[in-house]
Amino acid sequence: MAGNKNLNSAAKAKKDEFYTQITDIERELRHYREFFKDKVVFCNCDDPYESEFFKYFAMNFNMLGLKKLITTCYDGSPIAQTEINLFETPVENPTDKKSFKVEINEVKDYNGDGAVDLADVEYLIKNRRNVLTLLEGNGDFRSQECIELLKQADVVVTNPPFSLFREYVKQLIDYDKKFLIIGNQNAITYKEIFPLLMENKMWLGYGFRGNVGFFKSHYEDNAKSSQHREGMIRVSGVTWFTNLDVAKRHEDIPLWRNYSPENYPKYDNYDAIEVSKTADIPVDYNGVMGVPITFMEKYNPEQFEILGIDRYAAPPEALFSGRLAINGQRRYARILIRRRQ
Repeated sequence: MAGNKNLNSAAKAKKDEFYTQITDIERELRHYREFFKDKVVFCNCDDPYESEFFKYFAMNFNMLGLKKLITTCYDGSPIAQTEINLFETPVENPTDKKSFKVEINEVKDYNGDGAVDLADVEYLIKNRRNVLTLLEGNGDFRSQECIELLKQADVVVTNPPFSLFREYVKQLIDYDKKFLIIGNQNAITYKEIFPLLMENKMWLGYGFRGNVGFFKSHYEDNAKSSQHREGMIRVSGVTWFTNLDVAKRHEDIPLWRNYSPENYPKYDNYDAIEVSKTADIPVDYNGVMGVPITFMEKYNPEQFEILGIDRYAAPPEALFSGRLAINGQRRYARILIRRRQ
């Protein structure tokens, strides 16, 4: 897919400036609204000049009942600047770019138009400059300065640099933080990430429509013309990762197909049957099954037990380049599951 080409190329080059659309943020966040009451939200990879995460939480500060909103900007951001005119002033001298933090404890109807909206957030920043403070360091989420802010937070919500996704998630787990973040669906197979999914320390959120996201970015878009959006990068295989409880985790996957050896062959190198689609999981089979990684989108830990993933579960000497196989033909990554009795 063109989107995967964008994602993989950017990961190799460590290009991480992908800005999430506010419509995608709103679509996902509506499932978690009750959680945010009296919480400190930290967006630690978010230039507020550009970040829709910052704008979403600032505009909905009162509706969500937030206690505080903190955002930090990385020095390397092409948008970051020290001007106070938050959303409009272009960068005239890139050498002046600085890292900073914005901390908001309240948002009011400052301009008297009867609504709390983006204009009030701009007013707040411009007229109460104590909410914006330059950082001593470069704003890297791994810096001690940002870690101290992380310690204050109840939950982290952001689109982290996917070239550092493993390290980013490890930090959140190490500091026992709640989180809702965007990542590549293939992260499910990472040796650092899969055990967290298997142990129910994190799971997938509701996701993007068709697992495709369009992100604002200054990088070249390789999507074909019918899928291209001006000023956007099309990225397929993108999803939300979280450890906030969601209703869908407690909904059983509807099962209706019956098992037969003809329709569900066994692997050459592991005692399990192949199920190529989550919708095709047999209703009457209690043994081990191999399912695609998209199974995690509908996974209910009360219905199924995750036993492992192909490359780590099957005997290494029997694997076909780290994959399960049928009649000598390798399958793509398979998660090994079993129905709970």
